Amino acid sequence: MRSRSNSGVRLDYYQRIVHRLILAHQEPVTGLFPASNVNSHAWIRDNVYCILAVWGLSMAYKKIADQDEDRAKCYELEQSCVKLMRGLLMAMMNQKDKVEKFKMTQSPYDSLHAKYSSKNGLPVVGDNEWGHLQIDAVSLYLLILAQMTASGLQIVFSLDEVSFIQNLVFYIESAYSIPDYGIWERGDKTNHGEPELNASSIGMAKAALEAMNELDLFGARGGPASVIHVLADEAHKCQAVLQSMLPRESNSKELDSGLLCVIGFPAFAVDDAQLIHNTKDAILSRLQGKYGCKRFLRDGYRTPKEDPSRLYYERWELRMFENIECEWPLFYCYLILFHAFQSDKRSVQEYADRLEKIMVRSEDGILLVPESYAVPQDLVGFEYQKPGSQAREVVGRCPFLWGQSLFILGRLLQEGFLAVGELDPLNRRLGAQKKPDVVVQVVIIAEDNEIRDKLAEHDLHVQTIAEVAPIEVQPARVLSHLYTYLGRNRKLGLSGRKSRDVGILSTSKLYSLKDRIFAFTPQFADLSRFYIASDNELMIDILKGEINFLKSAWDLLGRPLVTLVLKRIHLDQDKIPLAMIQTMRKLKSGYINGTRVMLGSLKDFLNTSAITDLSFLGSTEDGYPDRLHPDVQTYLDEHLLRSFSNRSTMNLRGGQLRPRTLRRRMSCKGAIKKTRSINVDSDNLGMEGPSPLTERRLSSIVPPPWLQPNKQSHVSVFATTPEEGPSSPRQLGHELSVRENIYPVDPHNSTRSAIDRRSEFVRQQEMPKILIQRHRADTNFADTEVEELIAMLRETENLEEQGDILQYLVDTQGLDFNTGMLEEGRVVTVRDLLKGLYEKACQQKLWGLVRHTAGMLGKRVEDLAKAVTDLLVRQKQVTVGMPPNNEHTITAPLPEVELRQLIHDAYGDDESTAMLTQELMVYLAMFIRTEPQLFHEMLRLRVGLIIQVMAKELSRTLNCDGEAASEHLLNLSPFEMKNLLYHILSGKEFAVSSVARGNLSIVSCKSSRVSKKSQIGLGDPEGEDALIATIDDRQGQWLRRRRLDGALNRVPRDFYSRVWTVLEKCQGLAIEGRVLQQSLTQEMTPGELKFALEVETALNQIPQPEYRQLVVEALMVLTLVTEHNMVPTLGGIIYVEHLVHKANQLFLEDQRKVQGDATLCCAKIKDGKEQQQAASGMLLCGGAAYICQHLYDSAPSGSYGTMTYMSRAVALVLDCVPKHGEMECAIS
Repeated sequence: MRSRSNSGVRLDYYQRIVHRLILAHQEPVTGLFPASNVNSHAWIRDNVYCILAVWGLSMAYKKIADQDEDRAKCYELEQSCVKLMRGLLMAMMNQKDKVEKFKMTQSPYDSLHAKYSSKNGLPVVGDNEWGHLQIDAVSLYLLILAQMTASGLQIVFSLDEVSFIQNLVFYIESAYSIPDYGIWERGDKTNHGEPELNASSIGMAKAALEAMNELDLFGARGGPASVIHVLADEAHKCQAVLQSMLPRESNSKELDSGLLCVIGFPAFAVDDAQLIHNTKDAILSRLQGKYGCKRFLRDGYRTPKEDPSRLYYERWELRMFENIECEWPLFYCYLILFHAFQSDKRSVQEYADRLEKIMVRSEDGILLVPESYAVPQDLVGFEYQKPGSQAREVVGRCPFLWGQSLFILGRLLQEGFLAVGELDPLNRRLGAQKKPDVVVQVVIIAEDNEIRDKLAEHDLHVQTIAEVAPIEVQPARVLSHLYTYLGRNRKLGLSGRKSRDVGILSTSKLYSLKDRIFAFTPQFADLSRFYIASDNELMIDILKGEINFLKSAWDLLGRPLVTLVLKRIHLDQDKIPLAMIQTMRKLKSGYINGTRVMLGSLKDFLNTSAITDLSFLGSTEDGYPDRLHPDVQTYLDEHLLRSFSNRSTMNLRGGQLRPRTLRRRMSCKGAIKKTRSINVDSDNLGMEGPSPLTERRLSSIVPPPWLQPNKQSHVSVFATTPEEGPSSPRQLGHELSVRENIYPVDPHNSTRSAIDRRSEFVRQQEMPKILIQRHRADTNFADTEVEELIAMLRETENLEEQGDILQYLVDTQGLDFNTGMLEEGRVVTVRDLLKGLYEKACQQKLWGLVRHTAGMLGKRVEDLAKAVTDLLVRQKQVTVGMPPNNEHTITAPLPEVELRQLIHDAYGDDESTAMLTQELMVYLAMFIRTEPQLFHEMLRLRVGLIIQVMAKELSRTLNCDGEAASEHLLNLSPFEMKNLLYHILSGKEFAVSSVARGNLSIVSCKSSRVSKKSQIGLGDPEGEDALIATIDDRQGQWLRRRRLDGALNRVPRDFYSRVWTVLEKCQGLAIEGRVLQQSLTQEMTPGELKFALEVETALNQIPQPEYRQLVVEALMVLTLVTEHNMVPTLGGIIYVEHLVHKANQLFLEDQRKVQGDATLCCAKIKDGKEQQQAASGMLLCGGAAYICQHLYDSAPSGSYGTMTYMSRAVALVLDCVPKHGEMECAIS
């Protein structure tokens, strides 16, 4: 036998160690590793990590295999890997029914098990006896399967196994919205069995999805049938949520060392180098100790204070675990690998030395990695006093195979037997490197020759759908249907992909199917969708957003390709809308909003685009892989005929002859308007009075001059133009049932003629306030026959009036009432008439009416559930309804139908506002995807308050009353609505300018100097002078800021963790009747999201946003007191509102001294009448919650600033702050 080289000898040494420590435990039948000699359970996660050392060693042997015995050793090691990976595959395939069920339910009880028997691969504990749902374990399996396959191992043997793996991809693809038990199998750290969203699971899933994409599981020998397909958008959603969470692990764990496997080996899931750095630093600074890292803060596992007789912890006992958590050497192994991949030799050496000091030597001299180190029982007291000072002892398994395996990999890398690229054949480690700029290709196609010619007049040359043949253009829904065939398998009972969603990344590729090529238009362009799709400006805005998104998110081969079809339905009075022409010119110029674009034709882009093969549509199971699946064939044939034909809209009037002579005997005017519930005028935003009679202001019957239509036979009560907006149909109906009788009616007198009654109705409407009584039946139209209403409906041209009549019909007769009309032999119901009205209103862009009719018809935004999920998974809770009484908080993703119902219940009958809420949620979700920085320091998005603030801002800018402002708000086009929301979120000043036809347009004011006047001119010169209100730009500025911040729940930086420090020093904080107890600090850490939500819930009890903001400022002053350690304790329960009211008193005293503005209202010397007014709760200046308006409008800093008064109030109210002597008062 020839002498071996040194490297061969050294490798043989490692081979002996691997054999003794790892392979000796592998079960011969299943290939799985038991947890220990006494516990035969095999965990998926631990098993995959154990085998990594074996895989690494096999690749090291492959390189020096100069002798047959080395090749043999290499093969033996490889086959051990295959045996283990197949053992896990068989165990999971035995639970294939769970995979199928989980795709639908996503319930923890339908998940794959986290551990199996190592003897036979069967389940060892029941579905509900363990936290089985651990997305990270299944994801880790798929990730390592992909890496091993790429390194040349063959693990998957048959096409049935390929279908199963494809279904495992569906199993993890929604990881970003599935709360699970996570890497430590605990869920919430109190271990009560509540799953939560974990960043480590989401990161692992993202890595697995990217690694699996377009991977051939048969390696170099496979064909199209063995390739796995992943929708790129799902991986990207995981990435977006992961980036929004890091360095936080979950709601209850503000940090977790388990994130090391996400930012480094094996997942490499983060693309942002700065974020990787921040996460690693956070872990090292807060969790690293002498013996490794803690898993997370206040981790009670195996500490001497833990009660081993029960699984869960009491909430109060978590504080006991602080500073004595176990330290795990495993994380040093991760850190060695992390730095080895960054080729940072110094750090690798540093952690290798640290690890060596804490490893345990076995009898024969092998270094073992122990599971964890705990503080001994008798030294706990000393450790509390001086954390990190005491010696610790080994607890748990030794060797801990998960850590041992990673240690051996690290050694192989350090000694040069392996290069980092061999452990990562898919090159995932290069993800964080800078990529070249993406060029987005855009193709515009005309529906027919006529539209092509119209575009040519503007020097824009495009092809028609017919001319781009043989490439076929289809809507996104066709692609989503084709993807449902992916992964179907009759033998295994697997049904393919369930989610119907295909995002922009998936539609920006070309698809080949046999000899056909398909291009798909993006999902947002599907016109069968919600009414916002009929607002061209909004669609253009979304398109710009999507192009911008592609620039940052595209990481596939080739360039992204956006295909758009310009259809008849987009035309505005037979012309192409100007906004579209301008956008196309911009696209032609090569840049749009800072993104490089190329406008061209499909055939030019064939060679530069990404092309995916839809080979999975073949009938492989029937033995004809080259033939299309028969169902697919029929679907495509049908769809080709139908895909771009337009629907005809229903004609509302049956006959063309309209009886002109019919006398108007009555009117349903204002029926829609009665349903509105946006409350702007009342001084307490959102406060409803205590009495059951709600007051409401109806505007006078004559609309303002600029809104009077010239050619209208009948003046509508709506303060808008004939071009009004769509409103939501179902909304209308529903609202009225509660507030049926807005007009007081004399019940004894119900026999009077309709005309008398109408004149009285007009008189009453001129009174400024009318009481709504909910308990009397509305007899207003008692004598009016339904036939007469229907005749009026046919007769009137005005859509508003039709809306009012239909609203009344829906309330009295219901949606399915047969109107007695016939259309093409079919019976016409009220619902059909509403649909016709809705489509007309959409065409004429009457947005208020569109929203209302959409609500009455019960339409819902297609992406509503998705939008809410987008907000929730980025740790933002959403509330709907008007505060304070009927606000509903959404804390977990809900199905579409339940969401619609929830919103509907929250607004009672106000269909328009319920519809607007759905719309705003979709816009909020768009913003959080594209501009997450707008949402910093906001935990809850209160949509009801945001709507009220939008109306208030409009009433301020337009200088009109609340009623008119709500009306303007509901009539904004979707694009302007999104624009207004953006200005409110970003706090930018805006002005309102009017466009033709009475639509308002929101424009940014670039600098505050410009915006001294809000410039509005809505047409008629008479109204102009009254409307241009010259507001002194300094006045109202701070009030507005506080109101916006309060409504958006914005708080200063680190606010919640600073409140935690205040709470630690007092017995509790009382806010609006809610007390935050000191015990919260026992169960939660300062940076924990659960704590922030507790504080948020207390603050949300305050209905007035500006008052809430002053309370936040008062809390900030308290934090300054604690941070500067002025006093050892703050005493008992602190009533935060007392501080605010005290500050208000001090402010008014100063105002009287200096004769300030407040002497006109609150600081007046009171006489009898005013005292009475103050007692009844009305301040002269209209300030909320008895605080003077002028205090709300003071800047925080300065000698008359709010912070100064708050500090003085704190000094006066709290007994513990010294009253005398010099106190340095510096407030940043």
